[in-house]
Amino acid sequence: MATHEAALAFQEALRDDDPAALYDSAPCGYLSLTPRGVIVKVNGTFLSWLGYERQDLVGRRRLVDLLSRGGRMYYETHLTPMLHALGRVQEIALQVVRADGATVPVLVNAVLDRGADGEPRVVRIALFDATHRRLYERELLAAKRRAEQSEQHAVRLARTLQQTLIPPSTPDVPGLEVGTAYRPAGRGEEVGGDFYDVFQLGDGDWVLTLGDVSGKGVDAAVVTALVRHTVRALAVSERSPAALLHRLNDILLAGSEIERFCTIVVVRLHRSVVGWEATASAGGHPLPLLLRPGRSPVPVGAPGSVVGAFESVEYLEATVPLEQGDSLFAYTDGATEARGDEDFFGEERLLEALLPAAAPDELVQRVLDAVLDFQDQLPRDDIALLAVRVRD
Repeated sequence: MATHEAALAFQEALRDDDPAALYDSAPCGYLSLTPRGVIVKVNGTFLSWLGYERQDLVGRRRLVDLLSRGGRMYYETHLTPMLHALGRVQEIALQVVRADGATVPVLVNAVLDRGADGEPRVVRIALFDATHRRLYERELLAAKRRAEQSEQHAVRLARTLQQTLIPPSTPDVPGLEVGTAYRPAGRGEEVGGDFYDVFQLGDGDWVLTLGDVSGKGVDAAVVTALVRHTVRALAVSERSPAALLHRLNDILLAGSEIERFCTIVVVRLHRSVVGWEATASAGGHPLPLLLRPGRSPVPVGAPGSVVGAFESVEYLEATVPLEQGDSLFAYTDGATEARGDEDFFGEERLLEALLPAAAPDELVQRVLDAVLDFQDQLPRDDIALLAVRVRD
């Protein structure tokens, strides 16, 4: 890598105060990307690192195309959603791949510029050579390369990623009881796209999400990670579940070779001086059900567009008060579309399995058992269930 030569050229340009030369010979890589990631400008330092000519990259390649496989996964699931949600990222460790196939470790700083209309306009990226800072990562990188050498290892990686998307234990929410259940399709040998999440934003301020990503396998695990981390990042600044889904849709539509659409329901739980209230919005997903003892279940909200499939979408939201003993129940279509010998489990059987007065743990287990019994204990699709109840 011509780092020393670039530094000398930069010092000479600095003496001459030549802006163009300062950019082109800076001791770091500079790139400008379209919102979809296509390279539109690159400096000479970056080209010398990778061994490309300018015409090989500008207008023809995306930055993600120049990353290692593990780097592409991290770029899609972490860097991109963080950048769109926060406007900037700093010191992200990645590996770029040279024209000869060798890899170069870099630290990435990026800024997303938006136009006057608020739409993304250009991504500006600076990359710093991190070769001497990455010696301690050799064993990790070697393990990652071994995992990438076979489909079996890739599936294990996807399973590990998927396991991080399902909370290891149900969180303790003051004033609420929470119950969750997750059952992968088949005997668990295939990685699916169902997920749920429960996380806190502040005192008496919680978010519930439950969704279903299209596809199976490694790609589904990558998109599931992208959706989950994006929702968490957006929820910090976006209090409206419907507005959050609009922004999530824009991020998923950003350029990628992976189909990145999903169905999802987002519920924001807020505790005020008068009690709890829930605001829900659904994107192509079955609506959550409000369960009140002695009453029939009632859907909350209105159907919305699938997320990540279309540019023109509509998401609505509804707010309902939650009194003592009230519950919210959300589920993926692995429950209602579970296929038996002759028909589907369906909404009618789901409603029959619900016990509005049951504790959330009992509620989700009862529904899961009913669905599994209907399929002789061998589900054809993932099943994710989530229930929350206001404590008596």
